[in-house]
Amino acid sequence: MVAIAEFQKIGIGLMGFGLFFLLFGVLLYFDSVLLAFGNILFLAGLTFIIGFRRTAHFFFQRHKFRGSFFFLGGVSLVLFRWPIIGMLVESYGFVLLFRSFFPMALGFVLSAVNIPFLSGYFSSSSSMV
Repeated sequence: MVAIAEFQKIGIGLMGFGLFFLLFGVLLYFDSVLLAFGNILFLAGLTFIIGFRRTAHFFFQRHKFRGSFFFLGGVSLVLFRWPIIGMLVESYGFVLLFRSFFPMALGFVLSAVNIPFLSGYFSSSSSMV
């Protein structure tokens, strides 16, 4: 079992609240204050979980520079109270940053067919008849 440090526990809480505020900000028609607060909490939580040096290394790698530019530019647009444009730019940057992760996540979701409870659901729903 992997031991989780206290800073990582705090980071998980910060990321959870950040995602909550982001979702709540989108549900309330792109409320800029909630979106800005959610972005700040999400980035702070990420920094607490993986550390400042690894966070900076992740965002400022040469091949991820474009994604980081769009993601952090979208965060700054949200902070300057342009929430819709900021969230669009931020979403594009998120896709660019994590595009290498998407095939692995898709493979994990598709492996849910091997889970006993879900295998009955997927096999009955994929029938063409």
